[in-house]
Amino acid sequence: MLAELLELERQGLFLHVFSLKKPDDGVFHADVARLRARVTYLPESPLLEPRVYAAAHRELLAQDPRRYAAALAAAAATRRRTSLKHFLRAGYIARLLPRLGITHVHAHFASGPTSVALHLHRLTGISYSFTAHAKDIYLDGIDEEALRTKLRTARFAVTVSDYNRRHLSRLVDADRLVRIYNGLDLERFSPNGAQPDDPPLVLAVGRLIEKKGFTDLVCACALLRQKQHSFRCTIVGKGPHQRELGALVRELRLGDVVELVGPLPRERLLELYRRASVVVAPCVVGSDGNRDGLPTVLIEAMALRVPVVSTDVTGIPELVENGRTGLLVSQRDPPALAQAIERVLFDRSEAEALAAAGRQRVEQEFDLRTNVAQLRSLLEEAARS
Repeated sequence: MLAELLELERQGLFLHVFSLKKPDDGVFHADVARLRARVTYLPESPLLEPRVYAAAHRELLAQDPRRYAAALAAAAATRRRTSLKHFLRAGYIARLLPRLGITHVHAHFASGPTSVALHLHRLTGISYSFTAHAKDIYLDGIDEEALRTKLRTARFAVTVSDYNRRHLSRLVDADRLVRIYNGLDLERFSPNGAQPDDPPLVLAVGRLIEKKGFTDLVCACALLRQKQHSFRCTIVGKGPHQRELGALVRELRLGDVVELVGPLPRERLLELYRRASVVVAPCVVGSDGNRDGLPTVLIEAMALRVPVVSTDVTGIPELVENGRTGLLVSQRDPPALAQAIERVLFDRSEAEALAAAGRQRVEQEFDLRTNVAQLRSLLEEAARS
C-alpha cells in the first residue's frame, strides 16, 4: 500500500492519508519518509475521547439535519457496536474534507476502512471507492449483505486477483469490479547479481498466522533434515502463532536450521531476498476461511529472480505457473512441499529457468507504474464527478 501511495504521488496526485490506527509493528521503513502526503491519525477511540468526536458530529448535524439523521439511522440499522464506532470516525473525518479540498475517498480493505468511507458518503455525499484484499472478504462470519451494500454504493471496487473478482461477483455485477494486481517498482526490485548463501537459504516472509502455512514449512524442513540436506530456513514476521511455531521448531529439533527472526525493515528484507536460494509461501485456507489473495512476497521474490515455491490456492496460480514461473503444490502437504523445495535447491538449472520466467511474468503483469496508472485514472475520474 505504501508503494502505491508513493507512485500515485509520483504520477501527480495530491493525497491525504487518514489512518484509523497508528502503526504497531515497531519497525521503521525508510520509504515512509518519502511520502509527501500529510497523515492524520484519528484519535484512538471514540469512546475514550468523546468530546473530540461530539464536536465534529454537532457541526455536521447543524449543517444538514436531514442528511445527518438519515446517515445515523442507516448506521443504527446494522445493530453492530462497530458500526457506531465507524460512524463516529466518519464524522471526525467529514468535518476535515472541505478544508482539505478532498472530493473523493479511497479505502484499503473492505472491512472497517470501507465502513468508514460508506458512512462518510452518507454524511456528506462524497464519493468513495475501495480495494478489497483477502481477510476482509473471506473470513468466516463476514456480513455479505453489508459487503454487497458497500460494493453497490461505491463508485468502483478494486481487488488484487481474478480469483477475488470472481468471488465478489457473486454479490454485485462484475462490471463494478476492477482487478488491479499489486505492482512493484521493477527498478528497485531488479536482480543485482547477488549470490545465494551456502548452505542454501530457504526464506519465508509473512505474519505468523494460520493462512501463511508456516507450520507446513517447518514440517517440510524436518523432512529435508531427515534426508541429511544442508540448508537453513529463515522465517520473517511476527504474529499470534509465534509461540506455537517456536515450540514446533524445538519439538522437531530444528533450532540449528529454522530461525524465526521477527519483523524486519524493508531494506534488510531486500538483502535476505538476494541471499535466498528459494522463497516459499506455503499458503493455506485457514480454518476460519481466511486466506491470502495473492502474496506480495511472491511478486517481490520473482522480480528479484529468486525461485519460488507456493500452493495452488486463491489467486496464486495467476502469478505462479507450475513448472514454468515457479513450483506449486497442494496446500497442507508438507511432503510435497519438501520435495518442491528440494527440487529447486538441488537442480540449479531448473531453478535458474524458473527464476528467469518468474521475472518475465512480473514484468508483464505486475509493473507498479502501469498498474497504479490504471488506479490513478479511476480516482481522477471519480474526483472530477
